[in-house]
Amino acid sequence: MFQIQNSVDDRVYVVDGGKLRKDIPEINSETGRQLFEGDIILPLERNALRNNSYRWKFPIPYILADSLDLNAKGVVLQALDMFRLKSCIDFKPYEGEQTYLKFEKLDGCWSYVGDLQRGQTVSIGERCDYKAIVEHELLHALGFYHEQSRTDRDDYVQIWWDEIIEGFAYAFDKHNDSFLDDLNTPYDYESVLHYGPYSFNINSNVPSITTKIPEFNEIIGQRLDLSRIDLLKLNRMYNCTSSLTFLDQCSFEYINICGMVQSGKDDADWDHTLGKSGEEDHTLLGNCADRGYFMRFDTKLGHAGQAALLESRILYPRRKEKCLQFFYRLNGSPQDKLVIWVKKDDGTGNVRRMEKLYTITADGEHHWKLANIPFSVQTKFRYGFQGIRGDPATSAGGIAIDDTSLTETNCPTNIWHIRNFTSLFNRTSKGDYITSPVFYSSEGYAFALQLYPHGRNSSPYVNYMGITFHLCSSQNDGLLEWPAGHRQVILSALDQDPDVIHRMSLSLSFTTDPKQLVYGRNDTLQWDKPSITGSFSSACNCYMSPGVGWNTFLTHRELHWKKFLKNDDLFIFADFEEATPAFPRYQKIAM
Repeated sequence: MFQIQNSVDDRVYVVDGGKLRKDIPEINSETGRQLFEGDIILPLERNALRNNSYRWKFPIPYILADSLDLNAKGVVLQALDMFRLKSCIDFKPYEGEQTYLKFEKLDGCWSYVGDLQRGQTVSIGERCDYKAIVEHELLHALGFYHEQSRTDRDDYVQIWWDEIIEGFAYAFDKHNDSFLDDLNTPYDYESVLHYGPYSFNINSNVPSITTKIPEFNEIIGQRLDLSRIDLLKLNRMYNCTSSLTFLDQCSFEYINICGMVQSGKDDADWDHTLGKSGEEDHTLLGNCADRGYFMRFDTKLGHAGQAALLESRILYPRRKEKCLQFFYRLNGSPQDKLVIWVKKDDGTGNVRRMEKLYTITADGEHHWKLANIPFSVQTKFRYGFQGIRGDPATSAGGIAIDDTSLTETNCPTNIWHIRNFTSLFNRTSKGDYITSPVFYSSEGYAFALQLYPHGRNSSPYVNYMGITFHLCSSQNDGLLEWPAGHRQVILSALDQDPDVIHRMSLSLSFTTDPKQLVYGRNDTLQWDKPSITGSFSSACNCYMSPGVGWNTFLTHRELHWKKFLKNDDLFIFADFEEATPAFPRYQKIAM
């Protein structure tokens, strides 16, 4: 149970000045530059989407210009990794090729459409350094126009011409079939390429676009991630049949259990189990009662020490890094164990060399939990889940797993699991917050998060959650570099869709400036030791630095629109990693 507190010391530095995150139309209109559809520079030929000569060949060379802010460089790399995870689109650092993408900090957020075959710029200007905005501009570069410019858009949205800023009506032009191709997909209100309801509007309270289905008025213009139909169109255009960094996933809804196999050398087997009251499946949790399947190892039967191993099919890696993510539940004996294994090629072509990755032990909590297990392997392999019976006499259940996924990405380092969120939400008001456990970065920095379910006291906005990041004192402080500058903080709220490809998780980030001063104090560096910058906190039994974060982390509507809440659980990933001398090529991403 979390301790609810109320903020009294408001020495918080708020990213974006505490204001609502501006979208592309607002950012670009302030530059005074008139671009096609608001953020596109047209090539001489205007039918890039239909002309195959504008299609990119992979991998696409890219340059991160020196003009880019440090945080923007990290965000671009996060976006590139999302395309690798969800499509066959690949990228590589520039090595002198004729055609390439150069990400620069120029006047706003904009791109050309398609491959111009001579090198081209993608502008990630001031306030454009968000994953979804970079994805938006990358989709233009890959050959796509805005969703609301489709030929059939008037069947789905209403454009209120009298509410558009003078001189910007051109941004709402629609195009006929000779200009662009919808690739035989339905109109997509959820597209990351759709403008929001208040784009280029005169009155901040009066929309310029509304949807014919009113429920989507608050959906258009979403800036979480690529939508299902965005991905469908992208994969159709480039004939993608698989993604680059996605290897395997299973929600166990079908009897073939995704090709996983039971070991014939152990004492027992896992059971393909239908969810029921008290033993719910995770995949369909909250949607269908007594439906959905998961894998379960019964620990009430048999003898202590008996084990069952469930193995994946043989997998063939492309990259070294792996992240195995799954949900698990231990509601049997306190001595029950779930052991994660990888079985590798032994050098002769036989997949038989076992390596233990991680052991999960029962902790008395009988609800679904999330695990991220990182490992590295470059030869063909299997991964496996081994259940071990503790004491059948004291077991009331067993070990369950569900919604597994394996990607060739880096795992998020820290997971904040917030249970019974609805109860927490109902018991708190504006200014109330809860504090996370203390987490550690790979370098040894200690930190914690504070989540404000109804926003911070000083925030002028309602229906938003706020979040702040705080360094914490620890026994490592004497060994670490201070101030802790040039690190990137990435905070992500997990969309718990069982299909990792179609998750639309929120991810926000900032980088630490070693010269930044504590808000309201001109004599103390923000990222110096917490014992210098902060005050003692009973929540962590440590010194906690003043916070840095967002007033508008996630909207209350978004919590329920996507699967951010499932079984009333909210998961927040938190990373704090060095951003220099160069970002790693493959970033940690929220899957």
